[in-house]
Amino acid sequence: MEGGTAMTVIDVISAAVIAGIAMAVLTVIGYQTGMIKANLLIIDGKFALNLAGIRARPPLIYAAGIIIHLATSAVFGAGYYIITRLLNVHPLNVVVLTAYAFFLWLAMLFVALPVAGQGLMGRNAAASAWCEQLLLHAVFGVVLWAALTLF
Repeated sequence: MEGGTAMTVIDVISAAVIAGIAMAVLTVIGYQTGMIKANLLIIDGKFALNLAGIRARPPLIYAAGIIIHLATSAVFGAGYYIITRLLNVHPLNVVVLTAYAFFLWLAMLFVALPVAGQGLMGRNAAASAWCEQLLLHAVFGVVLWAALTLF
């Protein structure tokens, strides 16, 4: 693997969870200040609880959303680790990491949000969802890179 010491899958998953936490915190702050209209934690929580047939109040929706969001972040970390291994590049490779975060943004807009009932590009949640998600996924990528430097 080129460039530096090899990282373990646990290192990369841990860094992705840290990035997911940053993304979640920014989502909540943005939502509470009115700067973000499509709160990922509420969308994830409602979707998961609806699938389970549970009508819930906001505290449970947020709790479920946090669990889903952090689990998803961990899965995305594992996916990123696999991709870097397949490409034989170090996880700190900025080009690969940027491309991965961009792919995650596209997957959010064209798969995750529609599946969660938010419409293509999250239009049912907010007209600005595509832009909000771009910002949040950029934060995910930057914090993922920064967290990877810790390992």
